[in-house]
This record gives sequence, C-alpha cells and structure tokens, in this order.
Amino acid sequence: MTAKKSSQIIALGGGGVGLDKFNLAIDNYKINASGKKKPKIAFIPTAVGDSAFAIERFYRVFPSERAIASHLPLFSRDQRDLEDYLLNQDIIEVSGGNTANMLSIWEIHGIDKILKKAWQNGIVLTGASAGMICWYECSVTDSFGPSSSLVSPGLGVNNRTMLKELNTGLGFLKGSACPHYNGEEDRRPTYEKLIKNKILSDGIALDDYVGAHYINNKLIKLITPKIGSKGYKVSLEKNIIQETIIEPELIS
Repeated sequence: MTAKKSSQIIALGGGGVGLDKFNLAIDNYKINASGKKKPKIAFIPTAVGDSAFAIERFYRVFPSERAIASHLPLFSRDQRDLEDYLLNQDIIEVSGGNTANMLSIWEIHGIDKILKKAWQNGIVLTGASAGMICWYECSVTDSFGPSSSLVSPGLGVNNRTMLKELNTGLGFLKGSACPHYNGEEDRRPTYEKLIKNKILSDGIALDDYVGAHYINNKLIKLITPKIGSKGYKVSLEKNIIQETIIEPELIS
C-alpha cells in the first residue's frame, strides 16, 4: 500500500517565476520540495489573463533539462480534462495578478475543487502575490484597482492602488495573509487596520522573496534567498496589533 503524501504549500510574498538569482533559488527550493529531480510543473496564469509574456517567461525559467513544464489556459480553454491534467503534476505554480478575478474564474471551471484534491494528494502548490494569498481564508488584495482619491483629473492615476480585504480565499490555510509587506508602502498599515477592525483574522505577512512552507497545514519554516527579508505574525491582542518577526532560513 502506497503511503499518503504530505500536503504542501509554498506561499511567496513576492517575486515569483523569474530568471534573477533570488527567484532561481526559490524555484530550486520548490523543485527539491517535490522530491523529483525533474518534476512535472504546471503553470496557471489566470490572474494575469493568460498573459503570453508570463507564459513565455515560465518556459524560459523551466527548460526541458530542469522540469517537464506545461501551462493551463482558461481564457482560451483547450480540450484537456482539467482534473486529469492537474492531478498528474508534481508542482502547480499560480501566477501573480488579480486574485479576485482568478478565484471567480477558477470556481466557474471547477479549478478550486481540483486544487484541493491536488493539495490533498501531495502535489506542491505554490505561487507569489495572488499565488500566495489564494490559499488562505482571507487576505489583503489590490484586485479592485486604484482608489478614487488617487485619481487626478487630466493626470491619470498614480502608482498607488486601493487595498481591500478579500474574504473568498480557498481556505486551505487558516487565517489571513498579506504579500509585499516591505515592497509597497500601504501594505503594512492596511493589513494592520483590517485586523484591528476585525475585518480580517490574525495572519501572516511576507516580504518580497520570502516563502512560507506549510506541510500538512503546519508552517514548518520560512525561506528566503535575500538577506534582510522577513516574515511576520500579525495578530490582535487586547485590541492592540502585535507584529512578531519570523526569521527565515537563508537559501541559495
């Protein structure tokens, strides 16, 4: 009788698939976590609208000598059986992008239910930003565009976006999550405010290039290839926000 594989999620605060040294180190960590020398890895780029650029970059990062790479388009869906395809992978990588749109599209196609089976079957689930927060119950997201207060008539919209709560995560991991904690100035105050106002539950925040590795629902460690990047446990205690640093293991 084959032993049941442990469920694994590697949630990344930022970065993601890329050819720089930090992302390559993280991608190597994912491959090692799969237990395969040359794993089958599927890319789901729904959050970026099946962007051709994101797909092309994914294949450059995972050439044939490194992995058996493929991707799943949902905007121009092909004839593959989605469950058969996804459950035949070793790693499933979810892109960054618009989390709210992605989750809605996944529900229509039944991807949410298939991913739960994949997770229960020991397939490594991973991704950065949208590919991080989707696994939790709730999160901070920029899915809803720029704030109206940031729109200047005749000048367009500046680079700051409206951050809001998202309470429709897949819920494989309990609590809330916030990516880009050190990368975007509004992330920390927004996350703390949402927890203080009890709109979001206590949770975890990750700097860019920090990964939270969960096995069987338990956070076993944080990892990062970038010195100084950290993770944080953020909670509300006696109506005061408590932020506890979680030091990651340095990888290369």
